[in-house]
Amino acid sequence: MCAMLRLKNKKAQAAAAAAEEEKAKKEAAEAQPEAAAAAADGAADGGKGPISVMGGIGGEAVTTGKKKKKRTPGEIRIQKDIAELDGGTVARHEFPSESDLTKFFVVVTPDSGFWKGATYRFQFNIPAQYPHEAPKVICQTRIYHPNINLEGNVCLNILREDWKPVLDINAVIYGLIYLFYEPNPDDPLNHEAADLFRNNISSFERTVQRTLRGGSYQGVQFDRLV
Repeated sequence: MCAMLRLKNKKAQAAAAAAEEEKAKKEAAEAQPEAAAAAADGAADGGKGPISVMGGIGGEAVTTGKKKKKRTPGEIRIQKDIAELDGGTVARHEFPSESDLTKFFVVVTPDSGFWKGATYRFQFNIPAQYPHEAPKVICQTRIYHPNINLEGNVCLNILREDWKPVLDINAVIYGLIYLFYEPNPDDPLNHEAADLFRNNISSFERTVQRTLRGGSYQGVQFDRLV
């Protein structure tokens, strides 16, 4: 009797083992299409997509990706300045790249003074520590001017020792416009132009007009701007 019971138990165990094996095979067969689809998705994005890590936080899946680049103080502040830019009818601004607001141009066309009607293009570069550091400004259009040399460097007090963090891009634009209306021969970069301005204003005006018409002065060629 005991032998018969043992035989029956062995048969039952064998049947249970066979059922478990069949169940495992069925689950494996069902999982194959899903694994293939996941592999195809990974190949489609070049393996560069976010990675899902199981059990990362509280046993839940955590998706990792590239860290977002931290913005500099200059990038944060310039967004505020741009919203308030106002050069009136004399100055306009151009942003070559919407993704980089720290490099742009200001185009000035004076409506009076020696350079009336000519157009001058200034390149602005905003440093990472702006507004604690002044913007860098270069005039890309050659000009005969006491405060702007032939290399395009600009002599403006608020771009140097008088810069303060409370100032903004508008203040610099207004300063540039003012240089066209009121050149300052007492703080020059082009010393020859400053001397001529101080000593012979009529000769200075004739020289400016010659350069605006595309002439040359002392071996330096100027573009025609009027």
